[in-house]
This record gives sequence, C-alpha cells and structure tokens, in this order.
Amino acid sequence: MAQVKYSRVDGRKSSSYCSTISIVVFVAFCLVGIWTLMSSIVPTQNSDLTSEQAVNQVVTEKGSRQFDNSGGLPEDSTKEDSNTRNDQNIIERESGNVAEENQEEVATKESSDSEQTGLEERQGNNESDLVEGENKINTDESQDGPKQVDEVLGETVEKDAAENNKEIQEKNQGSDELLPAGAQSEILNETNTQNGAWSTQAIESENEKESQQSSITKDDSDCRWKLCNVTAGPDYIPCLDNWQAIRKLPSMSHFEHRERHCPDEAPTCLVPLPKGYRQPIKWPESRGKIWYYNVPHTKLAVVKGHQNWVKITGEYLTFPGGGTQFINGALHYIDFIQKSLPAIAWGKRSRVILDVGCGVASFGGFLFERDVLAMSFAPKDEHEAQVQFALERGIPAISSVMGTKRLTFPSGVFDVVHCARCRVPWHIEGGKLLLELNRVLRPGGYFVWSATPVYRKNPEDSGIWKAMSELTKSMCWDLVVIGEDKLDGVKAAIYRKPTSNECYEKRPQNVPPICKESDDPNAAWNVPMQACMHKVPINASERGSRWPEQWPRRLEKAPYWLNSQVGVYRKGALEDFTADYKHWRNVVSKSYLNGMGINWSSVRNVMDMRAVYGGFAAALKDLKVWVMNVVPIDSPDTLPIIYERGLFGIYHDWCESFNTYPRSYDLLHADYLFSTLKRRCNLAAVFAEVDRILRPEGKLIIRDDGETVDEVEKMVKSLKWEIRLIYSEDNKGLLCVQKTLWRPTEMETIKSAIA
Repeated sequence: MAQVKYSRVDGRKSSSYCSTISIVVFVAFCLVGIWTLMSSIVPTQNSDLTSEQAVNQVVTEKGSRQFDNSGGLPEDSTKEDSNTRNDQNIIERESGNVAEENQEEVATKESSDSEQTGLEERQGNNESDLVEGENKINTDESQDGPKQVDEVLGETVEKDAAENNKEIQEKNQGSDELLPAGAQSEILNETNTQNGAWSTQAIESENEKESQQSSITKDDSDCRWKLCNVTAGPDYIPCLDNWQAIRKLPSMSHFEHRERHCPDEAPTCLVPLPKGYRQPIKWPESRGKIWYYNVPHTKLAVVKGHQNWVKITGEYLTFPGGGTQFINGALHYIDFIQKSLPAIAWGKRSRVILDVGCGVASFGGFLFERDVLAMSFAPKDEHEAQVQFALERGIPAISSVMGTKRLTFPSGVFDVVHCARCRVPWHIEGGKLLLELNRVLRPGGYFVWSATPVYRKNPEDSGIWKAMSELTKSMCWDLVVIGEDKLDGVKAAIYRKPTSNECYEKRPQNVPPICKESDDPNAAWNVPMQACMHKVPINASERGSRWPEQWPRRLEKAPYWLNSQVGVYRKGALEDFTADYKHWRNVVSKSYLNGMGINWSSVRNVMDMRAVYGGFAAALKDLKVWVMNVVPIDSPDTLPIIYERGLFGIYHDWCESFNTYPRSYDLLHADYLFSTLKRRCNLAAVFAEVDRILRPEGKLIIRDDGETVDEVEKMVKSLKWEIRLIYSEDNKGLLCVQKTLWRPTEMETIKSAIA
C-alpha cells in the first residue's frame, strides 16, 4: 500500500548506531519531514500501483499488459451496469480522495516508532513495493525532491526493480492484449493513419465553411459548466436554432431557415433535461411507445392522430405503426411495395435506404423486420419533434431538409430512396431537388414515390404528376411499376435509375444537363445543389459500376473497387479492410461485450464518432443496435466503403453541433478522435456537444493517446460523469465513462438561440 512505501526507508537503520540516540532522533525527524514532503506532492493522476495490482484494478497509468490486439481486458477492471460494487480490486479515480486518505494514514504511522521495526521485517517480502518506491522517488526527483532518498535505497532498489521488470515481461508473453503492439499498432494509431487513396471531405467540398479556430482550453478540468438558456430549452440544436442567423436570411423560399446555421462560437453550456425525464423504454417495446415526459410534445398527436402517427395514452406516447400513406400499418405498406416490385428484395438486394420526410419514422422502424437499414430524415419544423420521436423510439433519424445544399452523403450509395407524401416539390426549378436524390441513389437503384399525385386526379395533383413524368423521363429514370394498395387506398410509383450512359447520350436535349467533369459528385459538405446529373460509372473498376453483394455477404467482403487502392493505414486497401474488420471483431467480442460492464440490452442507438471502414459497426451486427457511422470531414473519405458494406453514415465536422436532438444516443464511440479535434476545436465545446447528444446514463468509450485520455478524464470529471474503466500503457489509452443526471444550476444565455 502507498502508506508503507517510504516508511520502510525510515526503518533501514543498523543496530550499531542504537547507542547514539541523538543521531537516531535527528535522522528520524529528517526522514519524517522528507516523507511528508514527498506525500504532499504526489500527482493524483499517477496510480502508484505495483504491476500486479495494476492489472486487477480499474485505473493504471503504466499497466503490465497491452491493449487491443485480441481485445481482452484485465479481470475485475470494470463496474457492472446499474450496480454499485465495493470490491477491493475496483477503484474510481476521484481526484484527491485517495491521496488525502493515504496521507492521513501515513502521518499516523509515522508518529509511531514501533512501526519502523515492523516495516523493516517486511522489507524482504515486498520487493514490488520497492519498485513502487523507486517510481515514486523518481517522480519526486523530477519535482526537486530530496536526493538523499536514492542514497538510502542504494543498489538494492535497482536490483529489485530489474528483477521485478524481468518477471513482468515474462508474465506478459502470450497474454491477451488490448491495444496493438509493434507493427500492429498502426491499425488504430492516429499518428500512423494516412489519407491513402481517399481525399478528405474538406478537400472535396470546395465551398466548405472555414473551420472554427477557437482556442484550445488549456485546463479543461477548470470548466465551470452552465445551463443553456435558450428558446428551444431541452430540445436545443445549436446549428438549427440559431435565430440570430435565421433572422438575417434574405429569403426562406428554399427552406434556408431549416438548414444548418452554426453560431460563430460553438456553445459550451449544457442542455437542461425535460421535467420528469426517465430512462427510455428498451427496444423493441420502444418502437410502440415512449415516455410522454421525455418528449412532451402533443402537436403531432392532435394534427396526425387520425392517421395513426402518434397518440397520447396515459403516461406514454404510443405509435400504432401507421402514417399518412399507410394507415393500416407500416409492415403492410412495406409488403405492398415488395409485392408491387419483387425485384426490390428487401433485406437482400435492397439493404440501405433513404427515407425522405420520414415523419416519426415508422417506415424505417418496421423495415428492421425485413433486415433493411433506413436513414430517415425530416426538418425541424412545424411538425413538432417528429425526428425526436423517432430517436426516442430507437429508430435511426436525423434532422435535415431538401433545401439549397447537398445532402451530407456520398454519391451513389443508397439502394432505395423512399418518399411517402413527403411534400417536397421535386419538379420545380429544373428538378434540382430530385436531381440531388439522383446523385445519392445507386445506379440501378429504385425511387419509391408514394404520394397523392400518383393516384389523385384533381388539378393540382394532375399537374404535379405531368411535370414529374416529364422530368423523370428526361433524367432517364424508368417507371417500372405503379403499384396499388386497395386496403390503404394509395398507389406508389417506382422508378429505376439507369446503369449506363446510353440514354443520356440519346436525349434530344441536354436537359437536365450533365454535370461538368470537374464537378465532384462526392463533395457534400456545405456544397450548393446543382440542377445537373453526373454520368454513371461504367468502368469495371469504378465504384458504382456493379451492384454490391447481397446482404449479409456484403458486410464482410471488401468492395471490388478497392483492389488497386492504398488503404488508410498505408497498406494495400484489401489488407487494410481485412485487418480492420478482424481487429474490431476481437475488440468488441473480448472487451466491449464482456469487459466493460455495459448492459448491452439497454443499448439501442449507437454512434461511431470517427468511423473508418465501419469495422466497429460491423462487429455489432448480431446485437439489436444500429450504428450511425460518422466520417469527419478532415478524415480519409471512407464513407462509400461503409455504405458498400450495407451500413450507413454521414459526414460531419465535430467543431460544430450534430443534426440531432439532445439525448439521442445510448453509446458514443470515439477512436483517436479527440487527439485530432483538440488541434482545431475548443475541446470544452466538443464535450458540451457530446453531453448534449448522449442520453443520461449513456456510455462514452474513448480510445486515444495517453495525453488525450488524461485530458478527457479531467473533462468528464468536471461534468460529474462516472468513470467506469480507464487503462493506459505505452501512451495508448482506453476510457469508458457514464453520463449522469447532473446539471449545473447557473444559467448562460445564448443570444443567438433566443427567438
């Protein structure tokens, strides 16, 4: 134990000096003073554990085992979900508490002369304690501690330390690893990643806004968090609730007011909780009902109640599974589409779809029954909280709009695009909005348009149908079928995007025009929409020239177009892809599922904040979760690979807020993200955003360099979060923390967010 390490030094006295009482007393008092000085300057962030103890405890700065190769975690290294454990081998790094208690115990033991004899007798049986002593002394020396202590310990400490280190190395051979060693470390080491064959989204998007250049908080542990005082209250989305910017817009005719307008400085305040907030209901029960007080909005229940969107049922909001176009339930509607066009093959050929104007996302929620993953989106508009309802239900959704800018997805990645009475004027202004769907739709993919112009004959609907027919024909979309559902009384027109450029070349007029060769279809971050079409890839080695493997084979098989490319980690792309997938399967199975103390049955909405190939999401395939894969705009543009695997994701700049409501995600995963972000973002603002989108009692898993993990640890402590696991070695760190219900009491008014 820490309190005995240096007391042993006091007891190293020869019996030949016992007669010289005055010298003994003088030396004893000197050493007591030295001991007190050293105890008072011990840094709290150093764990001061022996190598054997470090393996069995939650916290270690210099563990005797490595991370990540096979994914194993040290035994007894975590606290279980929803349980308070008091095991001796589990400690929480609460700053100051342990150090103060140890100092008090040391002071008590130092006051007893008889303790010296007992410590002297134990000296030979506690060699590992000498190693601790040496480490502590070295630390003290670096802080101008007394040099005499080295002379007291002498050669014995050096010999014991060498023997102990040799024993540790022998024990480590063949042990499970948590982070890669040697050449394998480049799989996860941010300093070794390169862009390889992929440019970044920041480079591709020429019209990208300048990145925020906020200064880095020097000591984030001193953060004084305040509560956001904003008009949106508990539903605050900084980049969508910037009323100061919205009021200055010259026009709103193209839904500019629903687009992103981020404040000049990202807020560092915390969003309040709604009164009566409770832990969300677990999936799949949550698909049918949620707690009313978690999303206490009634407008949709009043306006759309007769259409089975949402109803108020006691303390719950319930979702019968219907919608404007599928009154008799989403599953019935989903099967109606498949019967109309069997080639759509839900869950096999069609795996990843885009649902435009999703409402409360019941369509996407029930597509899980058919093994289909839907990226649902709708604007934050007068249809109050529709996307928030979806996320609370455990259904993927983001707040977005078909406005003036491209959707933040690569080109040609969605197998199907769906619009059920989504009220988007596809036909106006040269079909600019429909041409944006054409950009993100995979060649050979389907557009399912279930809307009143397909089957109603009033003048307005008939006019829209005529305009859409002319537009889709000029775009070379083939109207495959118009299916009719007599039970719901609706019809759906299903179009197919061409797989060659032959039709484009035969058009009598170049309308809509073909985009210029210089136009990058994958540039999607703050890029204005254009009323043009990109040519279809026809080269056999190009992405998009062939349909992906059927699900689930496409998850594990590297895309055919990776063959000749260099991977993110500077190896061949195929080798990179395979190694990444193997790595994350090991880490997830051996660490995350069993070694973190996470109750995965309570996890539904997951985000990988820095996805590369989507390996983390792929490793979670068999769990009842969905993963939003985020590719930062300054990272290699690997998002097309993620879609090719049958997963989905989005581009984002983490110096700004994400397009989602507060309390959206159960678990956030950040692999070597924050060490990059802190170079250009205000880390306090980044963590305010992390706090905003993570649900209370949600988990954050961070893998990063040791220095960054230390900074993050201070940050989460200032947020009063619970540290569930921390482990570091060789400047590689792993940290798992849990958000609490704590909210500050002091308020901060965000002027840009006051309507």
